[in-house]
Amino acid sequence: MATDSNYGRRDFLKDSVLSVAKAAQEYSKHAEAAPEKPAPLLRTDWLRPPGAVEESLFLDRCTKCSDCAKACPHGSIIFHQQDGTPVIFPDRTPCYLCEDFPCIAACATEALLPVGDREQVHMGTAVVAHRICTAAQGCHACASKCPMEALSMDFDTQQLTVAPERCVGCGICEQVCKTVNDHIAIRVTPLRLMAETG
Repeated sequence: MATDSNYGRRDFLKDSVLSVAKAAQEYSKHAEAAPEKPAPLLRTDWLRPPGAVEESLFLDRCTKCSDCAKACPHGSIIFHQQDGTPVIFPDRTPCYLCEDFPCIAACATEALLPVGDREQVHMGTAVVAHRICTAAQGCHACASKCPMEALSMDFDTQQLTVAPERCVGCGICEQVCKTVNDHIAIRVTPLRLMAETG
């Protein structure tokens, strides 16, 4: 009788182990078959820091040393999540066009070249989405904060206008719009994207 009882326990333990192993195997199959979460979309609306040379030359010269980012007193320059090169997302932290451009001074490889003054900076150009812009309702926050006086209100059309010859693409308008409105109605088109479409 004792032998049968011992055999029963062994049999039960063996079945239990097999059952757990089978369950783990089934779970593994389902986990592998489950669709993977899509990778987060990479943003393409980033700007290069002021003084950046043409894009292909920039990629040749930039060593991803991070000196420009360390020199930026506002923390505007961060790194592209794909290739580690320096970028600016103006809706987060725009370029504040420092008088002495410490980011340019910190670049030892001439990926960023000196500019005479902020009028010579060209990171992109602001574009207004008039459909969602609230300028006609009295919001002129972006225009009042533009350091280049590139934005103004056309009272005939009740629309905000951008003077492209004055706009340097710093993105201050974009960040201000994000702060005061539900939707960002003004965005900077990066210089490299303008070159692709132009």
